[in-house]
Amino acid sequence: MAPRLLSKSKLIAWRQCPRRLWLEVHKAELREDSAGSEARMEAGNELGRLARRLYDPESKGETIDFQQIGFGPALDRSKAVLVEAKPVFEAGYAANGALAFADVMLPVAKSGKPSWRMVEVKSSTSVKDYHRDDVSIQAYIARKAGVPLEGIAVAHIDRDFVYRGGNDYTGLLAEEDLTADTQALAPEVEQWIGEAHKVAALSSEPTTIRTGGHCSEPFACGFYDHCIASEPQPEMPVDWLPRLQKKDVKDFIETKSITDLREVPDEYLNEIQLRVKRATVTGKTFFDAPGATRELKNHGLPACFLDFETVQFTIPVWKDTRPYQQLPFQFSLHKLGVDGKLSHTEFLDLSGVDPCEAFATALIDKCDGRGPVFVYNAQFESGRINELGERFPKLAGALSAIAGRIVDVLPVARRYYYHPGQHGSWSIKAVLPSMVPELDYGALSGIKDGTMASAGFLEAIRPETTPERREEIRSQLLEYCWLDTYALVRVWAHLAGHGEIRM
Repeated sequence: MAPRLLSKSKLIAWRQCPRRLWLEVHKAELREDSAGSEARMEAGNELGRLARRLYDPESKGETIDFQQIGFGPALDRSKAVLVEAKPVFEAGYAANGALAFADVMLPVAKSGKPSWRMVEVKSSTSVKDYHRDDVSIQAYIARKAGVPLEGIAVAHIDRDFVYRGGNDYTGLLAEEDLTADTQALAPEVEQWIGEAHKVAALSSEPTTIRTGGHCSEPFACGFYDHCIASEPQPEMPVDWLPRLQKKDVKDFIETKSITDLREVPDEYLNEIQLRVKRATVTGKTFFDAPGATRELKNHGLPACFLDFETVQFTIPVWKDTRPYQQLPFQFSLHKLGVDGKLSHTEFLDLSGVDPCEAFATALIDKCDGRGPVFVYNAQFESGRINELGERFPKLAGALSAIAGRIVDVLPVARRYYYHPGQHGSWSIKAVLPSMVPELDYGALSGIKDGTMASAGFLEAIRPETTPERREEIRSQLLEYCWLDTYALVRVWAHLAGHGEIRM
C-alpha cells in the first residue's frame, strides 16, 4: 500500500491539535462546521477566483481543478505545466509524505526552465503567525518535489482599499515576502510532517488531549462538540466568569487546572466577576433596581429603541466601500410615546444595490423628534451612524444628531443586573429569558442571530435566489430584527421600573 499523503490543511490541523488531525483522517464525518466557518471558506474561494484575474489579467495562465479531475491527474498535470512560462493556479505537488496545492505560481524569467514565485492568498487583512507555518509547509513540499522556487509571499487584503467601481480591484491585495521565513522553518517542517504521520497512524483517537484555548485558535475546530462530549463537565464552568484578562488570574487558573469557578479565590476577582460567582453559587439573582432606575430616569419619553443589521464583504461589491466594512441594510425601530403607546417601523432593502444612503435617509426620517435613542451596545450603532455620515456628507448633520441622542442600555444591565442563567454573558439574548421569559429567540423561524441575518441577506441578494425564497428571507429578517428592538423595550422597562409594556 502506498504511504498516506497528508495535505497541507491536515498538517495545519496537526499544528493546532494532534487530536484534530486524527479525527480529520479517521472520523471526518464528525466535524460540524459553523455557519461562520462555512462563510469564511466561501469568502476564501471567492477571493481565490479574483486573485487569478488580478495575477493573470490577460488570461494566459492555467487553473488545475483537482476536485474535478482528482489528485493523481492534478499532480501529473501540474508537473507537466510547471515547465511552461505562464501563471499556474492550484498547482499541486507531493513529497516526503505530504501534499499541497499553491494558490498562485508565477514564472520568474531565467535562462532555461522557468523558476517560480509562489503566492498564497489569504482573506485576512494582515499576515498572521499561522500563515508563516502555512507557507513554510507549502514551500518545503514544493522544494522537495523539485520545484525551483525563487520566492514565496502571502497576499492579504489591504484594509485601506476603497472600491471605486467598474469591477476594478487593482490594489485589493498587498503582499508580504516570507521567503526567508520559509527557509528558516524548513527543518521544523520536516519534523512536523514526521510527527503528524505518527498521529495519523494511531489505531485509536488520542483522547488524552483535552479541550482548551487551542480549540478556537487559530481556527474554530469543527470537532469541538465531539471532544467535549467525552469530558466531565464542571457544574459551574470557570468560563462563566467574564473578562478573565488579568495575567495573574489566567496563570492561576491554568497552573491549577481549574475548571469550576468555585475554585477561584475571591481575591483574584473584580467586582463584576465576584457578582457572577456569588449569583451562580447561591442561585440568586442580583438586581439593584433603585440603581438602574436612578441611572435611566434622566432619559424620559418619548423614546426610540433601535437595532441595526449589517453585512461585511471580503471583496467590496458597492462603490466607495472597503473590505470588511460593516454596511447596514436593515433597522428596526420601536417608539414609545409619552402616553405609553408603542409603535414600530422598519427598513429593509433586498434589492442588491447599495442600501446605505436609503438606509440613512429612512433612519433620519423615522428618528425625527426628540428624546433618547436606546440601543444595546452603543459602540456598534454609533459606529455605523458615524460611518454613514462620512460616506454621505449631506446627511452628516442629521445623523450626528441621532448619534448624540443614543443611550446604551448594556452598561446599565451590566452594572445593576445579573441572573445565574446568563452564564457570564450580558448579551440581550442572555438577559432576556430571566427578565421577559415569554419572549424566545429560539421560537423564531429561520434567522435567530446576527450571523444568520447576514447570511440570509447575502442569499437574498443573489441573482439566482427565487422570488419565493427571497420573500421567505425577508419575512424572517423582519421578524428577527423586530424582536431585537421589542426585547430592548422590555429589558429597558424592567431596568427603568416602567413595568410591562406591550404592543
